[in-house]
Amino acid sequence: MHSRRKASDTLIEMTAAGEDDIAILTGFTHSRSAGEDSNGPLFENNSNPDSELPGNSEGLSSTESTFLISNHGIDKHHQSKDSIFFRDGVRRIDFVLSYVDDPGKEMDRKMERRKDFEKNLELSGLELETEDKKESEDGKTYFVKIHAPWQVLSTYAEVLNIKMPIKENDIPPAIGNPFNCMLGVFRLPEKVMNPEPDYFTAPFSKQRQELYLIHDENSFFTPSTRNRIVYYILSRCPYGTEEGKKKFGVKRLLSNGTYTSAFPLHDCQYWKKAKDSNCDSERYTLYMEWARFARFYKEQPLDLIRKYYGEKIGIYFAWLGFYTEMLFFAALVGLICFLYGVITMDENMSSKEICDPAIGGQIIMCPLCDRNCEYWKLNTTCENSEYSHLFDNVATLFFAIFMGIWVTLFLEFWKRRQARLEYEWDLVDFEEEQQQLQLRPEYEAKCTSKKKNPVTQEIELVIERRTFQVFGKLFLCWMSIMFWILLIIASMVAVIVYRLSVYAAFASIMENNQSLEPISGLLTPQTATSVTASFLNFILIMILNFLYERVAIWITDMEVPRTHLEYENRLTMKMFLFQFVNYYSSCFYVAFFKGKFVGYPAEYTYMFGNWRNEECDPAGCLIELTTQLTIIMAGKQIWGNIQEAILPWVQNWWRRRKARGHPENLYSRWEQDHDLQSFGNLGLFYEYLEMVIQFGFITLFVASFPLAPLLALMNNILEIRVDSWKLTTQHRRPVAAKAHSIGVWQEILNGMAILSVVTNAFIVAFTSDMIPRLVFYYAYFTNEESPMAGYINSSLSVFDTREFKNGTEPLENPMGYTNCRYRDYRYPPDHEKRYSHTMQFWHILAAKMAFIIIMEHVVFLVKFFVAWLIPDVPSEVKARIKREKYLTQRILHEYELNKLKEKLGGKTDYVDVENEVKATTGKMQLSEAI
Repeated sequence: MHSRRKASDTLIEMTAAGEDDIAILTGFTHSRSAGEDSNGPLFENNSNPDSELPGNSEGLSSTESTFLISNHGIDKHHQSKDSIFFRDGVRRIDFVLSYVDDPGKEMDRKMERRKDFEKNLELSGLELETEDKKESEDGKTYFVKIHAPWQVLSTYAEVLNIKMPIKENDIPPAIGNPFNCMLGVFRLPEKVMNPEPDYFTAPFSKQRQELYLIHDENSFFTPSTRNRIVYYILSRCPYGTEEGKKKFGVKRLLSNGTYTSAFPLHDCQYWKKAKDSNCDSERYTLYMEWARFARFYKEQPLDLIRKYYGEKIGIYFAWLGFYTEMLFFAALVGLICFLYGVITMDENMSSKEICDPAIGGQIIMCPLCDRNCEYWKLNTTCENSEYSHLFDNVATLFFAIFMGIWVTLFLEFWKRRQARLEYEWDLVDFEEEQQQLQLRPEYEAKCTSKKKNPVTQEIELVIERRTFQVFGKLFLCWMSIMFWILLIIASMVAVIVYRLSVYAAFASIMENNQSLEPISGLLTPQTATSVTASFLNFILIMILNFLYERVAIWITDMEVPRTHLEYENRLTMKMFLFQFVNYYSSCFYVAFFKGKFVGYPAEYTYMFGNWRNEECDPAGCLIELTTQLTIIMAGKQIWGNIQEAILPWVQNWWRRRKARGHPENLYSRWEQDHDLQSFGNLGLFYEYLEMVIQFGFITLFVASFPLAPLLALMNNILEIRVDSWKLTTQHRRPVAAKAHSIGVWQEILNGMAILSVVTNAFIVAFTSDMIPRLVFYYAYFTNEESPMAGYINSSLSVFDTREFKNGTEPLENPMGYTNCRYRDYRYPPDHEKRYSHTMQFWHILAAKMAFIIIMEHVVFLVKFFVAWLIPDVPSEVKARIKREKYLTQRILHEYELNKLKEKLGGKTDYVDVENEVKATTGKMQLSEAI
């Protein structure tokens, strides 16, 4: 592999050098060819009396004024502006900057920044062409179009270690899927799935250009590679000194308003192909074959996505597609478990006894709140108990174990899929260390000293941080995170207080309201409280998310991470930790705390001494956990789709409304893209975060809601098309970026997979009624013919109503009840151990703990065995990687040998040449042996 160029050959250290910074790449401003000269000199400042150009006082530098003059011999009013080329129709627009006149105090300073910045861009070899604001739709916006010539592209391709083709791949393709003939309806055309041939590649080197398959310099580098290179230059180009510090980077210029936007162009309009034959119209192909919902059943054109948007976006859609495919199996098993509950609903002895007027109709339950609540009959919860059986049955246990194994299979098979993509997309040798070399411009801007790297022995720019500054920032960071987590907990406590305080109000309203009589079986005070509290909790979640996102970004910016990778990882951990607590805290409360610390009628437990702790329904808390999970999960997905699809569409429609009455050839390509939404550097981060939160819902609490994977599957089928539609039609083209994996999200998924085994074991043991029923079935049954008969009576304890504490008894007792029942396992008031826990309680508790230990160990054992059994990289991919490395090295060695032979005729010292040949040949033979 060819070594990198020295740092002094690029813009990376332009801010660290002296006054000669900008002269580093002046060699790129090479002489124009004869064909280009016919259109006039590139940087000559011509004058034209017919042009209406603002003076320098209006914010244009001399460079900006240059291209506002029609010096290319083309009348731009007769030339279609729906083009991705300069006015000469030859040079491709690789990037666009826009700005507006700002008559405020900063006008002169912004003008000076632009002047310096664009001058330095030219010195780095880029070519600029500016469109006057009078040519723009709003009459206010200037557009600076940027083109990277071959010299710049070839230099930075070597700097960035970009792999380019050296020979078409002649390795026979892998054996096809035998079921391909059956899956034809899901396939896309071959030219869409494989837009370009497969090549052997090698890191680009300017000194060995003849080694690469360069048929045309204009098309050798793909548009996504071109915009990646240009953005690399833009993010490091200096523009002057302010407050004694060198300033550089287009990000800073965007943040201070010097430029309003910076983006690469889409290659055509999404609804029709470009008229220019030199344009591939890949955006149109992506829209027609991928971004329309009518294609929801088709596979994704991952290679085309990667070619157009870059590997980072490609790997996201590959992961999302694979996750959706695996959800199909989880959804199928979950649906079967749900159907089992539906089929066996009439056989559920517990709900039969609750609904039986002779049993449930004769059991008088203790009031669910102090003073305002009345005694009630058990059969009023008949319908709730029937519906709870849909999710609380023996199939729940099977599904919880199945999902523990499914999540392992999903993660292991994804690793294999990811390894295959790494090979197919030339990412095998792409390591995180390469990203470490690409410092964030924000970090470089704050560097105050230099330090020798102990590994590379090269001088690096570093931020000199004092110990107290480091610990001070770290303390502030984590204190801020803890404050927001405590704020979430406070909001959850507020929702719990809401539950406790409004239950009595709902109870009094519903008991005396005849209009609610028809739905009294469904709309009980417990249900009304649970549903309204879930919606209130969802609203609080959305508000806290909105606020915390900005705080997390501010904290991460303040930390000044060294690389983009470090920045994303730090922000990811902060955001995920917050979102985890925010979304799941209410579900954890219902699953593991509600109804567990209630006490008994004579000794109820109170929150803050005022509000009596909530009780579960006699049928258990599982149905309430299901309600909570459904509302939050479904609400989040609906709100997410509104945010991702509807809001960008409305905003784009509003921005483009003025252009509808103008001819298409006058609504320029850069203006069309300017009117779209910016995808942003964190656009993909939010997509991952949304899916990982969903992953938590379908794994952490799936034992309470077997239909959760089905809801997730339906959402993801829509999500893929919504994400592709908004990316293709509603957003500017993102800057291409490389990534060989989903990054830190993989570790987060692994952690959630392990945690899900624990949470589901606890849900089955403590939230569902499965363990108490099994203990009764095997140890406490009284009827051999029907072992579950009498279970409800066994699960309810007796309380003497005369023993209510003052101020807690119901206001009215018209029937004169002397006893009432409550959900617990305690001795009756006439027993010598009155109100103490019975032996059945301890047996059930022991069974619950034993179940948790056994289930966890069994599932973990299977998980780790499956993970060990399935290799992360398929053997076929390993073999192809080794074969390709060998062939690539052989090609490079043959090239070096040929170069040595050419030198042989021009050297006098044949001994040295002979030694070089021997050394190179030996290196090749060693490679073959390896």
